[in-house]
Amino acid sequence: MKRQIFTAEHEAFRETVRTFLAKEVLPHYEQWEKDGIVSRGAWLAAGKQGLLGLAVPEEYGGGGNDDFRYSAVLAEEFTRAGAAGLALGLHNDIIGPYLTGLATEEQKRRWLPGFCDGSLITAIAMTEPGAGSDLQGIRTTAEDKGDHWLLNGSKTFISNGILADLVVVVAKTTPEGGAKGLSLIVVERGAEGFERGRNLDKIGQKSQDTAELFFHDVRVPKGNLLGELNGAFIHLMTNLAQERMGIAVAGIAAAEYLLEITTNYVKEREAFGRPLSKLQHIRFEIAEMATECAVTRTFLDRCIVDHADGELDAVHASMAKWWATELQKRVADRCLQLHGGYGYMTEYRVARAFTDGRIQTIYGGTTEIMKEIIGRSLLG
Repeated sequence: MKRQIFTAEHEAFRETVRTFLAKEVLPHYEQWEKDGIVSRGAWLAAGKQGLLGLAVPEEYGGGGNDDFRYSAVLAEEFTRAGAAGLALGLHNDIIGPYLTGLATEEQKRRWLPGFCDGSLITAIAMTEPGAGSDLQGIRTTAEDKGDHWLLNGSKTFISNGILADLVVVVAKTTPEGGAKGLSLIVVERGAEGFERGRNLDKIGQKSQDTAELFFHDVRVPKGNLLGELNGAFIHLMTNLAQERMGIAVAGIAAAEYLLEITTNYVKEREAFGRPLSKLQHIRFEIAEMATECAVTRTFLDRCIVDHADGELDAVHASMAKWWATELQKRVADRCLQLHGGYGYMTEYRVARAFTDGRIQTIYGGTTEIMKEIIGRSLLG
């Protein structure tokens, strides 16, 4: 079915993204995978190409366009290219809204120009060794010392943790407040007492630096409070729908691409003297995946448009996230199986897609959390 949600401008942007990937990313990607981190030069190149800060107002160096469909194009093309390591979506769509929506004028002028030109890479630190989806379990504290915050604690599984110049830290500012006693505290590179642990060894997305962060009596200026004091829970809930949509968009794009390359593979690969595609079982597998992708694509495109119009709610974002990522996981497994032994070789895209995509049902809120959100909305 022909997609109807993109204009000529969106498709022109798609070509820009593809050109950027071909020139600045794909020639270096294997080395980044070996290094466990992408180059800062790639971030600067993305900024120069106008791929950072798409929704940031032009006065701060951004694109001045908050149409989420541009972010969807970016996510789709990076997914098709297998370039999950350069986490532009995290920077643009997850952390960007915190800075544009919550920052003071002084903070915007201090941080947004670098955010947009690629010289200031960002991360958000929520997860802790003992606290994931349950924010009430956060133990990192920021104590008010009059002219500064004193930050203590640790975070783990932080994407962009090694490269980040600016980290939005979720910390407890009112110990007895539970989830309503949390605030967003911005820690900048070089702060005394701020240390990065190891670059974590993951099964996939090897070039996406994911780290442990440690805060030992870090003195953070009072001017680095982002948003309202004790307002982190509301701020986080407000922005999670967009985070989940970005993950969902990548999920369906990955499933569609895997189906495409597997369809081509079974046409060419022979067994028992004829192409695999001539076997009824193979045709049924392809037919099932194609139908599941088509149905999911229809729902996702509707969600993309609704989000671009400011009408997507948390429940439908949760539906999109869990369904698209579980489909991605299912399709990756089936496509790898159809590739046989070759599917287990890392030189084949299906193998890397299998490991790179496995995190999709976990981060941004697990499938189980998504179902809980949906269930509560229906059953109270």
